[in-house]
Amino acid sequence: MSSTTDFIAELVRAANEVEMLRGEEARHLLNRAITTIRDMREKIGMPGALTAADAVIDLQTTAVALGSGNRSPNQVKAALLDAPGIIRDLHIVLDTKTVIQTDRK
Repeated sequence: MSSTTDFIAELVRAANEVEMLRGEEARHLLNRAITTIRDMREKIGMPGALTAADAVIDLQTTAVALGSGNRSPNQVKAALLDAPGIIRDLHIVLDTKTVIQTDRK
């Protein structure tokens, strides 16, 4: 398995065991996912939306809120399941060498 596939499996496993996961561990996983998503987006030339509609912003909000205990296990689970979906999609784009064109300058 590739490191990307291994990380996706780690995120899904953590989501399925969210009740046993400490907030610090979940926050660390989400921060790794955020960094991975940003790196992958940069590689394919896909800018983030820089708005609340950007999934990375939602992941960041959840990671920060975990520090103050402001997220339920279901919210943490949802974030831990959103991240691998995004990473998987970006991994497919990278593997297929799909060109992303944007109107941003």
